[in-house]
Amino acid sequence: MPTHSPATSLPNQIYNWRGYQTRYQVSGPPDADHTLLLVHGLFVNSDHWRKMLTGLNHTQNGKTCRVYALDLLGSGWSDKPNRNDPTAQSPYNFYTWAEQITDFVHDVIHAECPPPSFPSSPPPVTLVANSIGTMSALQSVLDEPNLFNGVFIINPNFRELHMAEVPLSALTMPLVRQIQSVLRNNGHGLFKTLATPETVTQILKEPYAVIDAIDEELVSVLLDPLLTPGADEVVFDTLSYSAGPLPEQQLSSSQFPNLPVWVIYGKDDPWTPALRVEKLRQVGRPGEDVSTVERVVGLDGVGHCPHDERPDVVNGLVWEFLERLAS
Repeated sequence: MPTHSPATSLPNQIYNWRGYQTRYQVSGPPDADHTLLLVHGLFVNSDHWRKMLTGLNHTQNGKTCRVYALDLLGSGWSDKPNRNDPTAQSPYNFYTWAEQITDFVHDVIHAECPPPSFPSSPPPVTLVANSIGTMSALQSVLDEPNLFNGVFIINPNFRELHMAEVPLSALTMPLVRQIQSVLRNNGHGLFKTLATPETVTQILKEPYAVIDAIDEELVSVLLDPLLTPGADEVVFDTLSYSAGPLPEQQLSSSQFPNLPVWVIYGKDDPWTPALRVEKLRQVGRPGEDVSTVERVVGLDGVGHCPHDERPDVVNGLVWEFLERLAS
């Protein structure tokens, strides 16, 4: 792992979590008015937030931000324990990643809050999540709602291979699981063949609508950690995960707290159905007529990663969200 991120020039810092080393980055003053924690998507890492980590570290209307971004266990420069490691206890699922998020808030974010600025209690944290990181973020809110004051979701993933999403699941899931098993046991040669800058560039052209955002820096910071030992095992293990929660289930839970949730998405995203995102406006807790999701914003000409494709627009919306939380 380099000492500093090539994408942000921020120091790569280590959070020792349950005996594993996990990487994180942070920008902005410790006594900032707002504290954000960014949760990345599948097979990427905290460098995917390069334009938010560096784009929110200025004063806006007299307010400042402290922005954290972590590599979830198994991702980026974080450790990649084997799925059979008894210490890890089935590490690659939304429940474990949610525990990493809440522990990070307690052990890192709260520990770094200067006491004179927050004499009574540490400030609440605002979660920002992209893609499949949405479920980890929402689960952390369900687990410890008192830690957070809002969730800003960017292109949620609806997990097409989830057992509840596959048509005729009783018939098709055994086949899906067989394919997953074959990939897990025999796909490592294929992974090594595909893990090249040229192939990664081509793969990124599917979810990215703004092709100019796919530069050498992006390809490098996403690919380099995938070439470390154990990364291929994590990829196949994660692809084999067909259980766990869906966003609608989490947002409609009676345990979900009454805090603002905004969802933005790129309308040209081939992985996130626009109609399904828009239907999140109708999702609410049982017995309530008000949607859990306060606002949904669709962005024209943008794909699955608006924070990297149109950072000016997305960072502006994040500031709007923070002003909403402060109102």
